[in-house]
Amino acid sequence: MHTREEKVEAFGRLLDIMDTLREKCPWNAEQTFDSIRRLTEEEVYELSDSILEGDRKATAKEIGDLLYHMVFYARMGQEEGAFDIADSINKVCDKMVFRHPHVFGPDAGKETSAKEIADTWELVKAKEKGGNKRVMDGIPKTMPALLKALSMQEKARGCGFDWEKKEDVWDKVKEEVREVSDAVADGSPDKMEMEFGDLMFAVINAARLYGVDPENALNRSSEKFRRRFTYLEEQTLRKGLRFSDLTLREMDALWDQAKAKGL
Repeated sequence: MHTREEKVEAFGRLLDIMDTLREKCPWNAEQTFDSIRRLTEEEVYELSDSILEGDRKATAKEIGDLLYHMVFYARMGQEEGAFDIADSINKVCDKMVFRHPHVFGPDAGKETSAKEIADTWELVKAKEKGGNKRVMDGIPKTMPALLKALSMQEKARGCGFDWEKKEDVWDKVKEEVREVSDAVADGSPDKMEMEFGDLMFAVINAARLYGVDPENALNRSSEKFRRRFTYLEEQTLRKGLRFSDLTLREMDALWDQAKAKGL
């Protein structure tokens, strides 16, 4: 591992490279906040993939790629005279110090559990903002729906609004299933969309309460479906057939073969 001095030197090197590229590389010079934004989103997903795969070498690389983007934004902010990288770093440092009074404040040294910290996190954040923002205002509108739902539920929990017993959530899930069934019988597209959304929100809530990451869970199911469907497709092609040549019963039989093989 590197020393603190080596880490500072490496960060300084990145800043120097960014300055040089911004001044001498035509492509880098013409980029804007808007043009880089979608590339940044891609880098975030690549970092997430590397973490899920447990590939630490890839994770190190992806952290570097994402850090490069952060420095890129800060350099453009500097050119506009709006802010620079020191402003960004100091803002997050000030925020972390304020949000951890049990470490940096008058409560330093007081025994505090991780659960106690999590349970009051949103209240501390609200105090920091001085009441100028609502709790849910910090959730990006562009966040994927599943992650947005989970984030909302976590923020509500941080304010003390949560199920007293996790087992109680199943009554809510069952209620939402009934309401979906009623909406389908009613035939209203708007009602069906709303009720399916409520059901998914309730299932995400249940997963959270039982310590299951719903994003990971859905990804695992999706990848399992991919493997089994790919097997079905390969077996069909191997016989010189197309999907349209098979009955649903024959497709189900191939699907069961995939399951039996542990796919």
